[in-house]
Amino acid sequence: MTHPLIPHILELATPVAESLNLEIVGAIFRTNQSPPVLRVDIRNSTDDTGLDDCERMSRALEAILDESEIVPDAYALEVSSPGISRLLSTDREFISFKGFTVMVSVSEPYAGHKEWVGKLVRRDQEAVHLSQKGRAIAIPCHLITKVQLVEPT
Repeated sequence: MTHPLIPHILELATPVAESLNLEIVGAIFRTNQSPPVLRVDIRNSTDDTGLDDCERMSRALEAILDESEIVPDAYALEVSSPGISRLLSTDREFISFKGFTVMVSVSEPYAGHKEWVGKLVRRDQEAVHLSQKGRAIAIPCHLITKVQLVEPT
C-alpha cells in the first residue's frame, strides 16, 4: 500500500526532476525504519543515470521538501536510480525493454500460473504479450499486478 504522502511528494518532486532533465520513476516511504526513509527513484531523460544526477536531485528535492514541511518529522532522503530489477509501468518502459526478460504477476491464476516469465514483446490495451521459447502468450491487463524486469543470470 502506498503511503498517503507519496502523491503529494510526487507532485512536488516531478517539476524539480523535470527542471534537471530527469524523470521520477517511483517513490516509497518506509516508515517502519528509524528514521523513516523516503526513497525516490529517478532516471536521466537523455543519458545514463549517474551519481551526479542523484546528488543534484537530492539537493534540490531536499530543499523543496524542507520548505513545504510536508514530512513533519525527521526522515532520511535517498535518491537513486531504480536499476535493472525495477517494475515496468509506463508505455516508454514497455517500449524500451522490448525483448528483455520480464516476470508478470497476476492477481488470480491465468492458464494455471500466477507468474509468467518470458521475453517482453509488447503491451497493448488488452494484454501484455510475452514470448516463451517462441510461444506467444497474451496475459490480460486486468489480471496483472506487476511486470518486473528479471536480471540476467
